[in-house]
Amino acid sequence: MLIIETVRVALGALRANKMRSLLTMLGIVIGVAAVIAVVALGNGAQKQINDRITALGTTLLTINPGQGMQGGVRTGGGGARLTTDDAQALVDRGTKILAVQPELATNLQVVFGNKNTSTSIVGTTSNYPEDQTRQRVAVIGPTVAENLGLGTGLGLVGETIRIRGIQFTVVGSFKSKGSGGGFGNPDDQIVIPVQTARFRIIGNNRTRSIGILAPSEAEIPETMADVQQILRREHHLRPGKDDDFQIRSQSDFLNTLSETTQTFGLLLAGIAAVSLLVGGIGIMNIMLVSVTERTREIGVRKALGATRLNIMFQFLIEAVVLCLIGGAIGIGAGTGGAMIFTRNFGWQTSIGSDSILIAFGFSAFVGVVFGVYPARRAAVMDPITALRYE
Repeated sequence: MLIIETVRVALGALRANKMRSLLTMLGIVIGVAAVIAVVALGNGAQKQINDRITALGTTLLTINPGQGMQGGVRTGGGGARLTTDDAQALVDRGTKILAVQPELATNLQVVFGNKNTSTSIVGTTSNYPEDQTRQRVAVIGPTVAENLGLGTGLGLVGETIRIRGIQFTVVGSFKSKGSGGGFGNPDDQIVIPVQTARFRIIGNNRTRSIGILAPSEAEIPETMADVQQILRREHHLRPGKDDDFQIRSQSDFLNTLSETTQTFGLLLAGIAAVSLLVGGIGIMNIMLVSVTERTREIGVRKALGATRLNIMFQFLIEAVVLCLIGGAIGIGAGTGGAMIFTRNFGWQTSIGSDSILIAFGFSAFVGVVFGVYPARRAAVMDPITALRYE
């Protein structure tokens, strides 16, 4: 019953100073809400990256130009080349390769009627015979159509556009895939047959990348070894010399992007956690003021038989309750903020129970840590001196 009475007295003291209690909780509310919202954004971004890479296929490999050597000095990506001849060699000699897709790319001006826009022109293999005959056909992304004054890409199907002054017939439109952030916008591109791009638009056979499809996930190492052997022979690389190309699997991209997103999310969460620290200092400050204001009350309670533990427990409960209530409000505010981001800005968020438990537990921890000193100061107060305090 003594514990219950101590809790009741502590809660009564908080109710007696409602405005001060609310202002004291504000730092905790802001801190917890910020942590919840930031972690939700980080989890959502990571999930979005995982979904996009998984959608591309777990057996997809990407070959990019690597570092070349010139006079014993590494020249970076510009010193090495991947060409359509490399892609053809992979097609002809690959034994563990299911499909090969080279990509040539450049940025050019596209004209439709009296409107124009700059976009990425990608030459790649196709499922139709126009590739080998270098036909001037194109498939456009929805952003290109919007930039040319049309609502959807379907409005351009059958129409003629000009790329580098050459007329192309639009034969299809991609569905929107969403912006790719720092990795380009797949909606803002025009895809044409690779041979058309090579001979009519770009004028060379240098590829941006070569996509490789492995027969299965289990055979990815064998496919990578197959690709490495063929390209080293094509590039006349002697034994002991480094590869001048890079082979990356979707799991590599996934791991790299996940680590980057996780690090960035932890950084933002750490910054948001500073608000909790500031809120904790504010609570300690207010509790010290409360101890000073209630000196006579402490003296009376001690004179009536309250022990140091009773007094300390009372003030500690006040600090913890402030933090827990502030944490609960902050969780609601952070969850609501994440939903607003999703609804109004289209940002994907993911609120995990672990982040809620961590934020709530940390707010209780802040209450204990920053409440101990004021509570101890009240507990060790001399009752006679306290009763004489004015």
